[in-house]
Amino acid sequence: MKIADLGDIKIHYADEGDPQGAPIVFANSLGTDFRLWDKIVPQLPAGLRVIRYDKRGHGLSEVKPAPYSMGTLVSDAEKLMDHLGVKDALFVGLSIGGMIAQGLSVKRPDLVRAVVISNSGAKIGTKEMWDDRIAAVRAGGIAALADAIMDRWFAKPFHATEEFHAWRNMLLATPVEGYVGCSAAIAGTDFYTPTSSLRIPALGIAGADDGSTPPDLVRETVDLIPGSRFELIRKAGHLPCVEQPEDYARILNDFIKGTGHV
Repeated sequence: MKIADLGDIKIHYADEGDPQGAPIVFANSLGTDFRLWDKIVPQLPAGLRVIRYDKRGHGLSEVKPAPYSMGTLVSDAEKLMDHLGVKDALFVGLSIGGMIAQGLSVKRPDLVRAVVISNSGAKIGTKEMWDDRIAAVRAGGIAALADAIMDRWFAKPFHATEEFHAWRNMLLATPVEGYVGCSAAIAGTDFYTPTSSLRIPALGIAGADDGSTPPDLVRETVDLIPGSRFELIRKAGHLPCVEQPEDYARILNDFIKGTGHV
């Protein structure tokens, strides 16, 4: 286990692969930790430096009182990469991680040379929707929303697997302050204008059955970036890297090779 003391927050991360290799950074979704990428990392091209981290309030990272701002979450990623001496990375973000990816790409172009916006959007939902979810979690814990969240996360066939229960448990184990804090960050974010300024290689990945960030939202977001690509994964919801890891890894690896990031 590795902890980076970034001054105002301690962040849990993994730094694997070739220390001298081209860096790839993964940012996970709301209610998950960096194990989200466990099925993808072994399928990556050899020679990469692979960095994953738990955003604040999740996994083994420090939990600060809610609310959080998206600027703070972007700053956490920025400070971690500076701490690790990482520049010119390919940054892969899923859901809120995809929002962090957009914000970081705009703020620090020296850190991000190519971006993957997976199951995410420039804006996700409405402030009122997120305020309602925050109130529900404050009143009844994450369990109050767990069934609805799992329906958005996974296509129906996956609900019958043993692995489904592990992901539900991961969601339930998320600290309330972390979940609420990051929900507030999403609620306050609209990246349509900043993201439209990006001029870097970009890939959008969507799950056909995603109830959180539908394919049209992902496509609309990556279409803001000239020359971007969009890929749809069938039989997958909000976390296609879990449900269809072979398809996800194939799409990601094609993008990695296409950008010369090897």
